[in-house]
Amino acid sequence: MLDFSFILKGMIIGFSIAAPVGPIGVLCIRRTLAEGRAYGFASGFGAATADAFYGTLAALGLTLISSFLIDQANWLRLIGGAYLCYLGIRTFHSKPAERAAEAKGRGLLGAYTSTLFLTLTNPLTVFAFAAIFAGVGAEAAAGKTLGALNVVLGVFVGSAAWWLILVVLTSLFRSRLTTGGLVWVNRVSGLIILGFGVVILYGLIAPFFHGA
Repeated sequence: MLDFSFILKGMIIGFSIAAPVGPIGVLCIRRTLAEGRAYGFASGFGAATADAFYGTLAALGLTLISSFLIDQANWLRLIGGAYLCYLGIRTFHSKPAERAAEAKGRGLLGAYTSTLFLTLTNPLTVFAFAAIFAGVGAEAAAGKTLGALNVVLGVFVGSAAWWLILVVLTSLFRSRLTTGGLVWVNRVSGLIILGFGVVILYGLIAPFFHGA
């Protein structure tokens, strides 16, 4: 049974988690500008799916699984950071599409799975969900499976709504960009994404230097 009060709380959580423009946001903007609205939203949809997954962990109180993910935080950061570096370099050297690609084939699936993978390799999302859940009172759903699932539904809708808004706003500027402009979008986006990856990897090795 749908409980719209829980769904609304979940939407607030999902929107709040998705809204800060990090590496996923930059990637979504770049894909929207370079490849079209469908690719941008497919990327955002992957992030929204990952948000719903972590929202499920928080809402249902699956502390055992959450603890396991947190225990593996360094490995997840290593994988995510390395993939961001690879993605940043590839984006920097990629040639922009002359027109929006058709919404079919492995391209859209790849756009979806890549952002799903990147978002899932950020274990800090668990902490973010826990904090925001407490802030809006959604922890009341933790002991009730049905209520918790309503919250998770809201998380997905709220996150997806943000990505839809971002893609639509970004696509409004796409027709005004020349091919040369898109080349610079690729280069700047690639450097930003690469920068996020380098920061993540540096955070892993920095303690070794400070401890030496």
